[in-house]
Amino acid sequence: MIILYNARIYNLDSEHPAATAIAIDQERILALGDETLLELHGITETVDLGGRPVIPGLTDAHIHLEHYALGLQKVDCETATLAECLRRVAGRARGMPPLEWVLGHGWNHNNWTDIPSPAGEGGREPGYGSAADLDAAAPENPVYLTAKSLHAGWANTAALRLAGINGATPDPEGGRIGRDASGKPNGILYEAAMELIGNVLPRPSAAGVADAIRAAQPILWQMGLTGVHDFDRQRCFAALQGLQAQGDLRLRVIKSIPLDLLPQAVELGLRTGFGDDFLRIGAVKAFSDGALGPQTAAMLQSYEGKSGKERGMLFLDAEELFERGSLAVENGLSLAVHAIGDRANHEVLDGIEELRRFEQDLNQTEDRRPKTVEPSGPRSSVHGRLLRHRIEHVQLLHPDDAARLAALGVIASMQPIHAISDMEMADHYWGKRAGLSYAWRTQLAHGAALAFGSDAPVESPNPFWGLHAAVTRRRLDGTPGSEGWYPEQRLTVLEALQAFTTGAAYAAGMEDRLGKLAPGFLADLLVLDTDPFTCEPDELYAIHPIGTMVGGDWVRREF
Repeated sequence: MIILYNARIYNLDSEHPAATAIAIDQERILALGDETLLELHGITETVDLGGRPVIPGLTDAHIHLEHYALGLQKVDCETATLAECLRRVAGRARGMPPLEWVLGHGWNHNNWTDIPSPAGEGGREPGYGSAADLDAAAPENPVYLTAKSLHAGWANTAALRLAGINGATPDPEGGRIGRDASGKPNGILYEAAMELIGNVLPRPSAAGVADAIRAAQPILWQMGLTGVHDFDRQRCFAALQGLQAQGDLRLRVIKSIPLDLLPQAVELGLRTGFGDDFLRIGAVKAFSDGALGPQTAAMLQSYEGKSGKERGMLFLDAEELFERGSLAVENGLSLAVHAIGDRANHEVLDGIEELRRFEQDLNQTEDRRPKTVEPSGPRSSVHGRLLRHRIEHVQLLHPDDAARLAALGVIASMQPIHAISDMEMADHYWGKRAGLSYAWRTQLAHGAALAFGSDAPVESPNPFWGLHAAVTRRRLDGTPGSEGWYPEQRLTVLEALQAFTTGAAYAAGMEDRLGKLAPGFLADLLVLDTDPFTCEPDELYAIHPIGTMVGGDWVRREF
C-alpha cells in the first residue's frame, strides 16, 4: 500500500471533499483523507509531496496515436514560412540515400508569412507550395508532407510519379488533385486523393508501429496523459495488442473502428466496451466532411469571399449516416463522427436523431420479450441504455443546432487547442459565423457532455496547452487580446479539467472507475509543479507534471 500525503488533492469528485492524503492499494484508490491514513496497516511506501497539487490523470479523447508516434520521426513542417519548411526538407534529404522517401508533417499554408506568388505562377495554387519547390529542395528523393490538418498532402514530382499521378489521373471520389492551368498535377492533394500517395509509401509493420508507440509513451506521460482515445486504423490496433501482450502498454487506450471495417467488426461480434481497462473497443469512426484549413469542411453557405458553389466537401449525409449507423447500433457499436463545418454537423445531428428513434424501437422490442427467454439477437445498447455517440470536433454549428447535441445525448468531443491555431482562419473563411465555432461554453450550458483532446499530430497532445486554450482563448503572445477570442466561450479551470477527466471517462463508458480520485477508482494521477486552480491563467500552459502514476505504478517520477 502506498500513502501520498502532505498534498493538495483535487479529486474532481463532488461527493468527496478535498483531501491531503491518499491511500493506494495495488491498482486502485483505497481511501482519501488526511495524515491519519499513515496509521493504516500494510503500508509499503509513504511519499511526502511537500504540499504539491495532485489531480486525476488526464485523457486525450481524440488522438491519432500511430500517426503521432511515427510523426516523431518525420520532418517537422510546422513553420512560419514556406522557405523554412523547404529548408528543413532539404536538410533531411542531404543526410539520406537517393530514392529514399523524405516524409514530413505539419505545414499550414495559411500561417506562412512569405505566401508565394499569385495563382497559376509556377503551377502553384494561391498560398501553397508546389511540386517544383520540393523538387528543388530534394532533387534525388521522393518527398511527401502531410498538412497540419491531415486533410491535404504535398508531394514532389518523384512522389507523384511513383504514385502514378499525372495529368490524365481523375480525381478520386471524395478527393481532389491540385492542378495547374494546363491540368498538370501541382503537388497538392486533397482528402481522398492523399490515398494515391499513401498507397505507395513504405509501410511500417505492426511491430514497427509498436516500437514507435513504446517510445512515445514516456513523452505522453511527461505531458500528463494516462489515457487516450485513438482514431487510427487496424495496424495501430495490432500494435497496441502486441504491446499489451508484452506488458508494455501503460496508457489506457480506447480504440475506434474505421467505418469501412464495420461489416468485419459485426461479423466478429465486436461491441463498444469490449476489452479491459487498458485496451478496449470504442466507437465506429466516420467522416462527414473535411477540414477548415483546405476549405473542405462542409458548409451551409459558401466560404467568405468565395462563390456560392464553394461550400466544401460532404462525405456523409444524414440518410447515409443512418443507413451505415443502424448496422453499428443494432450490433452494440456507438458512433464517433468527424464533423467540422455547420452543414456537416447538421447532417450528422439529423442522422443521429433518426438513429435514436431506431435505438429506442430496438430497446422497446427487447423489453417486450418474455423475461424468461434470452433475446436471440444482439442488443442495441447495454441494458437498454442508449449508446454514447460522439461528434468529433464540432467546430462550427448553425445556431439552430447548438442545443441538439445535449437533446440527443451526443458527446461533444472537442479540441480546445484548435481554436488557438484556427482563430484567424475561422475569421477569414467563416466571418461572423465563427462566433459559434469552438463553442465549448455553449455546449456545456445546453447540458452536453464535453470530452477534450488534441487531434495530435494535428496539434500537440500536451493537455495543459489545451487547458490554457480552453480557459483563456488566447495565444501565448496575448493575441487577440486580454479577453481572448470570443471570450464568452471560455471555461473555468475546473470545467476544462473535467473535460479531460470525467468527460473523457464518460465518453469511454468508464466513469465508474476513471476520471476522479475516489475510493475504488483506478489509481491514475498526476503530481504537478504548479497548482492550476491558483496560478494565473497564462501559467496554465507551462504546468509540468513531476510525477505520473498509472494503475498505482509510477511510470515517471522527478521527486
